[in-house]
Amino acid sequence: MASCSITPHRYTSTWTAKQNKLFEQALAFYDKDSPDRWHKIARVVGKPVEEVKKHYDILVEDVRNIESGQVPFPSYRET
Repeated sequence: MASCSITPHRYTSTWTAKQNKLFEQALAFYDKDSPDRWHKIARVVGKPVEEVKKHYDILVEDVRNIESGQVPFPSYRET
């Protein structure tokens, strides 16, 4: 059984660092005009198509929040 994480108004299974990297690479390889894009990406990462689409939607939302200034930059100590 896959472990799951719950974040505010989101539910998604856990993705490994390797799956996230494969996801990023597959997004770059299969552009938005690629036939069966989501099926191909799902095959690459080993996840169901619907979960891949949700993962993408979360990524888009996160980027939008960062770009709009809704996510504060971490404060790093100067060395």
